[in-house]
Amino acid sequence: MTGLSPTTTYRTLEDDSTRWHGFPFRPGDIVVSTGHKSGTTWMQMICTLLVFQDEPPAPLADLSPWLDQLVRPAEEVYALLEAQAHRRVIKTHTPLDGLPLDPRATYIVVARDPLDVAVSRYHVYDDDPSLRPTRSERDWLLAWLARDDWEPDSLNRLMWHVTDAWARRTEPNVLLVHYTDLKSNLEAEMRRVADHLSITIPEALWPSLTKAATFETMRTKATHLVPAATQPLKDPTTFFRAGRTGTGRSLLTAPEYSTFESALSATTDPALLAWLLR
Repeated sequence: MTGLSPTTTYRTLEDDSTRWHGFPFRPGDIVVSTGHKSGTTWMQMICTLLVFQDEPPAPLADLSPWLDQLVRPAEEVYALLEAQAHRRVIKTHTPLDGLPLDPRATYIVVARDPLDVAVSRYHVYDDDPSLRPTRSERDWLLAWLARDDWEPDSLNRLMWHVTDAWARRTEPNVLLVHYTDLKSNLEAEMRRVADHLSITIPEALWPSLTKAATFETMRTKATHLVPAATQPLKDPTTFFRAGRTGTGRSLLTAPEYSTFESALSATTDPALLAWLLR
């Protein structure tokens, strides 16, 4: 891949993709680019485990900062990354068309069934009665499907993030990972990520690294892994609530699911849709 400048700007009250403009990449940088609730923290943890070949030595938010989040001043995040001597893992929720695509970096995009993303989003505020949705999971999901906006948590934005990555998946420094594959065979997917990053892991380390990346283990270390901005809203141990797959589909009737699938098929590559919703 030759270096490509961003073609789209993404700005919300929470983040601003222009903070990537002019960012000084280094050879080996790893950019984890995911839609919200699609496995961001999970992939950050996997990448840091592979880089250090051990438990992360510091809170994940410091080892793998969200570069375009507005909570921290840009200069602070740049300085944090500049000071890192190890191979860097950088978080973003910006789709690839909003990032400078540098040939020295590897971009990992995690895709998840949109219905499961929506259910996970429903539970973000479980621990805050003032913010928790008053509707049932099913009613909330139906309302989410009825939206037609481009907010970061919307179906439109989620599908564009994955569609853009799918179109770039043959680029040598773009890796597309399915959340369901992480759930069904974590070690195999971690090995695939390591191979793409050209990281060699001694065979004897794989059992401990895989165990460290399970939801059960991450839940015990939640205060070091959960994004700091999330902790006031949610008990860190419940951030890794379940990570189930297929929950969203189970909430819809067969006709409702058929309508959802048909709507996506009108605008989505059939091969992508079959891969995403399998």
